[in-house]
Formats: sequence, C-alpha cells, structure tokens
Amino acid sequence: MVQELLVAVVAALCVGALYLAAGARVVKQYEQGVLFRLGRVTGGVRQPGFNLVIPFADRLHKVNMQIVTLPVPAQEGITRDNVTVRVDAVVYFRVVDAVSALVKVEDYKFAVSQMAQTSLRSIIGKSDLDDLLSNREQLNQGLELMIDSPAVGWGVQVDRVEIKDVSLPDTMKRSMARQAEADRERRARIINADAEFQASKKLAEAAQQMEKTPTALQLRLLQTIVAVAAEKNSTLVLPFPVELLRFLERAQQPIPNGSAPYVPPDLAGLAELSDPAEPGHPDPSERRARAEEAPEAYGRQRPRSA
Repeated sequence: MVQELLVAVVAALCVGALYLAAGARVVKQYEQGVLFRLGRVTGGVRQPGFNLVIPFADRLHKVNMQIVTLPVPAQEGITRDNVTVRVDAVVYFRVVDAVSALVKVEDYKFAVSQMAQTSLRSIIGKSDLDDLLSNREQLNQGLELMIDSPAVGWGVQVDRVEIKDVSLPDTMKRSMARQAEADRERRARIINADAEFQASKKLAEAAQQMEKTPTALQLRLLQTIVAVAAEKNSTLVLPFPVELLRFLERAQQPIPNGSAPYVPPDLAGLAELSDPAEPGHPDPSERRARAEEAPEAYGRQRPRSA
C-alpha cells in the first residue's frame, strides 16, 4: 500500500515537472510576448522574465523590440529631369505595439521593406538629380514620412531613413566632371583677371610716382638687372635707347645721287669729327677752330667769355 502510494506520488511529481517544463516560457529583456490561447489573444503582453502557459492550449509569440536595421535594395528610376539613376537606402525602425505587429500584418519586416522600396521609387521620380546629390536631408525626411504613415497602423515606428548611395551612368559622370572643370576654370580666370586689374592699378600708381622722380626708374632698372644677374643666367638682357636705334636705321638708308647723307643736328659735330682720314675734310686743328667760330653747326655751345 505504501509502495503504491509512493509510486503514485512520484508519478504525480513527474507529470507536474513535465507540465511545468512544457508550459514554462522565458521572455528576454529586449522582447515582449503575445499569448494566443486557442487562437485568441489573451492576457495582454507578457513582460520579460519567466512566464507560464498552458501546454497544447497556449502559444506564446515573442516580438523583438530592438531597433531593426533594414537595408533597402537599390532601386533604378528616372528623375524628374530625365536622368536614370540607381538609389539604395537604409531604414531604421522598431516595434512599439507587439500585438498590432503580429495581428494586423502578416510579416511586418517584409511589409516595411516593400513599402520602403515603393516609397524610394516614388521619391526618385519626384526629385531632380541635383536634389538627390545635394539635398538628401530633405529627401530623407520625405521618405521617412512616406514609410511611417502606413507603418503606424502596423505597430511599427520608423526612426530614421537614410539614402546611402546614388549611382549615375558613366556618361553623366563625365558630363558632370566637365561641368565642374569648366566652372573651376571660369573661377580661375576671374581670379587672374582680378589680380591683373589690381596689379595694373598698382603699376599706374608706381608710374605716377616715378614720373615725379625719373631717377627712380633708373634705380628700378638697376635692381632688375641685379635680380637677373643673381640667377646665374648666361644671357643678360639690357634696355637699348630707342633714339640710337632710329639713328642707326636712318644711317642704313640708301643715299640719293648728289645728295649728302642726313645727319641729325645734335650729331653733326660728332659725324664731322668721327672720320679724320676722309678726303676733303680739313685738318683737325682747322675743324676745331671752325667749331669754336660756329658752334651751332657742330651741336655745341660757344664758351662764354669771363
């Protein structure tokens, strides 16, 4: 009798242990449990920790309450200015109502993914290429609103949507590169022109200052020569008086028959004194006496008497 009683007690304990093992559920800290008893939601949401359910009658579904990172596959579309692009994005969302996420939508992750792809194509068609490249913050906000509006009824809250990359055709990339290069060249030319304008103003001021003191021009010329000579160049360029060039040019002109060569008045005396061996010229002492008697013919002035 006692033995049979002990066997019954042990059997009852084993059945109870099996019952507890079959009905014991553990909900993690980042999860919430939704209990379905005979197909109906009962008892509300089960909080994290140990939970006991009725075996074969209750089913406990765990819902992850963490933020889910969902990559949106690249979508190809045509922008409003008729440019074909491929855009991919990423969606950050989390479940705020576990019961609605299980009851109102079959698979909330798949639903959010499809809604994100559809909204991304719609954003591409409504935007220009410049907006996709430079005004992404506003597009992200618009895309977030388009995804979050239907997701609210599913117990899902969209925290953030980001456009990751915009892929352009190679021809468009080359066109944009040429445009950027042309714009930079335009700015470089404007800067150079502005620099030339400022330099010309400074040079004009320097010319006015040198006009008042002509010696400054000679000093500046000497400074330039010293600067060029310091570079150890084999060739040194020096300025040449224009008047001397004109004189040499006139000297090389052919002389008509029976006419004397043209000699400038200021160089007449120098021309007479330069060729003492030429026939017809008087003796040097005689020429000197003539120069003293008629100084105007030789480009000199007669010395004043004391």
